[in-house]
Amino acid sequence: MKYFSLLFVVLFFSCGKKEDVLLPKSNVTVVKNVEDLSPIYIFFKTDGKDTIAEVNRKNSIISTNWIFNIDKRLPLKLVIREVMKLQEKKRAEKAHKNEKAENYYSYADSVGKNLAFLPFTKVHYKMEIANNRSQLYFKKNGRIQYSGRKTYDFPKSDLKPFLDSLVINPKAEIKFSYDKNMTYGDYIQCKILVEKMIQEKIDFVFINTEEEFVF
Repeated sequence: MKYFSLLFVVLFFSCGKKEDVLLPKSNVTVVKNVEDLSPIYIFFKTDGKDTIAEVNRKNSIISTNWIFNIDKRLPLKLVIREVMKLQEKKRAEKAHKNEKAENYYSYADSVGKNLAFLPFTKVHYKMEIANNRSQLYFKKNGRIQYSGRKTYDFPKSDLKPFLDSLVINPKAEIKFSYDKNMTYGDYIQCKILVEKMIQEKIDFVFINTEEEFVF
């Protein structure tokens, strides 16, 4: 497969049955094209009152770029458990390992009307509370809590001005944490916001993007 170019709903056909994945949406494209890819699907399912994250990775090839097509309605705690399993499987592979192969989350750019991708290959997830002095915790209600020498609580839209105003040791490290009960769709919105901060080169503090905590 060369390119993957569907929009808001990704369709999957198996044994004559059509299943769909409702993708998260954003107004920006982080990565537009990915070549040499394998799709992985995580579907939103219910069993009575229980929500289930159902994984299909039948067409995934270890040596390719993996595209994670995940339903935005799923709670983050279910999604990350499955993502961690798949990450470890790919990292542990030796025989067919491709050091250049990446992992991407897919989402829909609602402005550009194209499928977009968010890389997360180097991210190591931990489903526990971060024991770091400085951290930003993205809450389910759309607000962010900063914990450092002082604690601040502010809306997600104020992240950039907050970081601009933050007085902190230049060598300090800020880690990111996410509410396990937020939806996967909200998580992707947060991730894209962080990516924008990085691209704007906030260089007075070290933002650790290779370790994320979900609790």
